[in-house]
Parts: sequence; structure tokens; C-alpha cells
Amino acid sequence: MKKQLIEQGKTALGIEFGSTRIKAVLIGFDNHTVLASGSFDWENKLEKGYWTYSLEAVWAGVQTAYAELAKAVKEQYDVELTTTGALGFSAMMHGYLPFDKDGNQLAAFRTWRNTSTEQAAVMLTEKFNFNIPQRWSIAHLYQALLNEETHVKDIAHLTTLAGYVHWKLTGEKVMGVGEASGMFPIDSQTGTYHAEMVDQFNELVPFEWNLETILPTVLSAGEAAGTLTEAGALLLDPTGTLQAGIPIAPPEGDAGTGMVATNSVAERTGNVSAGTSDFAMVVLEKELEKVHMEIDMVTTPTGKPVAMVHCNNFTSDINAWAGLFAETARAMGVKVDMGHLYTTLFEKAMEADADLGGLMNINYFSGEPITGFEEGRPLFVRMPDSRLTLANFMRTQIYSALGTLKIGMDILTKEEKVK
Repeated sequence: MKKQLIEQGKTALGIEFGSTRIKAVLIGFDNHTVLASGSFDWENKLEKGYWTYSLEAVWAGVQTAYAELAKAVKEQYDVELTTTGALGFSAMMHGYLPFDKDGNQLAAFRTWRNTSTEQAAVMLTEKFNFNIPQRWSIAHLYQALLNEETHVKDIAHLTTLAGYVHWKLTGEKVMGVGEASGMFPIDSQTGTYHAEMVDQFNELVPFEWNLETILPTVLSAGEAAGTLTEAGALLLDPTGTLQAGIPIAPPEGDAGTGMVATNSVAERTGNVSAGTSDFAMVVLEKELEKVHMEIDMVTTPTGKPVAMVHCNNFTSDINAWAGLFAETARAMGVKVDMGHLYTTLFEKAMEADADLGGLMNINYFSGEPITGFEEGRPLFVRMPDSRLTLANFMRTQIYSALGTLKIGMDILTKEEKVK
């Protein structure tokens, strides 16, 4: 049955560009059973003051992940993967990828992790009376303009990572509404960029271009977003086995995929995504009463308003400590299974004292806009009389990872009475 689904093209291929892994997953149309998968590990780099990934790494990564998936299909089902019924991309939201009229990259990819746009974010928030987070594309664009960066005048197309990959594989400069809401504010009534705010921003631009000409066209879930071109098929699969013509969904952000994967797209539902960063998404019944710097207003893949509490830091500090524990064990001649190590450490946290033994941790590897930190400074702090046990240490780590998220959730539940 699974072999027939693949042979008949009754499948969907989803590829996500996460912060630490690029993942490719093939599922069947019947009951969404996972048929095969592939992945590629990667890490952002701090270069010239910006957290970034090279576009070369983007293509090397997606080709490796796809090749691993295609190999699994061949080995498990004895089928060459030549087509799928549908294809879609998602990636870490926001950030800054500008191109000129000839498609040349004008500046290194500036990811969501950068906290270098506070001046622009504050000024735009005041002008729009709408919270503009530092990681949003419009904040990066305006900060580059304020910094008088020479490339800004030449921008012909501004997009995100998901939008970039989609453009290269289809030729279409489009974007799913959820992803677009991390570029510029969306009007949920019209399902596209907020017209009044677009006009307000255009007044600030001294160049020939305006937002209408450089931003991707906004599409809602289910709308046609192009098909895989022959050039795009070769970009994804350089062997030439994958054929062109596959219909492709509007590119979305990782927040959108999280909402869909957890079936949290209806009002009064929500989910938490946890990785290098962590964020909560709560689908609202109505707009928030006030503008909160801690809360981002984005949308579901169909354009419904969503309150997003986004924290730049989650697993990095825990991973660093786990790595230290693993190194200690290996130095003692003990073979370490990292999955078992994490499970042991997390379960040990259940034995901690109620006051965590007086320990405190700050898990900020990078800046954290919610609490006003421009740069990361991981800190573990204790008093001479603190009770330093493994249980207290690990629960302190976990509380630290979730502490910033709770600040935003308290605003939603206590101040805004969000259900």
C-alpha cells in the first residue's frame, strides 16, 4: 500500500529549515503516515556581528536531507522517487534576505536571533502603534536604512529563508500569510499587509522602491503558490531523478507548521514550540486591548490573529551543560548515550527542593528582547549556603529556560484575559 502511494504520487513532501536541522519528511495522502525522512544538521554562525547561515549551506543542507530521504524510499520500498503529489517549505521565521533586480544577494542572511535592530523596532512600534519585534524583516530593513547601509537603495526583493527557497524552486515571489506576518503587520480583515502601515513606512523611504514592490505577495493556506520548475528540481535533486511540475504550497514559518502539526489553528487553542528558541502561539478571539512589547501579533496560515510570545533562548544552555556532563563521563571511561543522559538529567530534576536550593540561572546565549538584553551572557549563580545538588541544578536549568516565556504568558492570561 505504501509503495503504491509513492508510485502513484499520492504523497506530500515537507521540508523545514530549523535552527539546528533541515528536515525532509514524506507522508502519504491516506492517513498522513510518515513514509520516509532525511535530515541535515547545521548551526548558525556569528559573523561580522550578525547571526547568519550562508546560502551555500542552505542548498548543501536541503540536497543532503532530500538525498537521504530518496535513499530511504529506494531501500524501504524499492521505488525511485520521481515525483510527489505536493511539496511545501517552512523555515525559521523573520530575518532579512535582500536581493537586487538581478537576483544577487545584497547582504548576509540576518536571522531571527539577531538583536541589532532595537532603534528601528522602537521607532516603528511608536509610529504604527503596533509592536514590531527586533527580529521582524521590517525592523531589519529600517535599521539598515537608519545605518545608511549602501545596499538598501538597490533592494528589489526582500524575503525570508522559506520565501527564498520557494522563489528559487518555483520562480514565484510569494509567501504564506503566517510567514508574511513575521515580515510586516498583517490586516486580518484583508489577509495581506496592513495598508495604512505600508503607507506610513513608505513615507520613510528615500529611494525609488516601496514596500509594495519589494515584499512577497501574500497567500493563504490552500492557495496555489506555483509548481516545481526544472531548474528547481535540479536544485533539490541534482541527480535529475525528481521531475518538475509538483504543486507547491505557500511557504510558511516554523510557527505556522507548529500550529498545524498540533492542530492549534482554531480560536482559544495554542501550542509551544521548543528548540534553540521557544515560543507560544495563542489563537485569539479578538485583538489585544493594548500594545505589548513582549507580545508579537502574527497570524495562523489562514490569517486569524495570533498572540506570539517569542524567546530567543531555550535549549542552548541546557545543551552546553549536558555536553559538559557527557565529557566528564567520557573522561572517566564511561560510554555516553546522549538521549539517556538527557532523560536521566530531566527526571532527576523532579527530586529538586521547592526553592531550587537557592540556585539561579540565566540561559541567555543571545540577546533577549523581552527582558531588554542586547547580548547573551549565560550565568549560573549561587550563594555560599545554596544547596548545589544535581536535582536542584537541573530544575534551575529548566525553570530558567521557561522563565522568559512565562513573562509573556502572564501578560496574556492576567492582563489581557486571553482564553
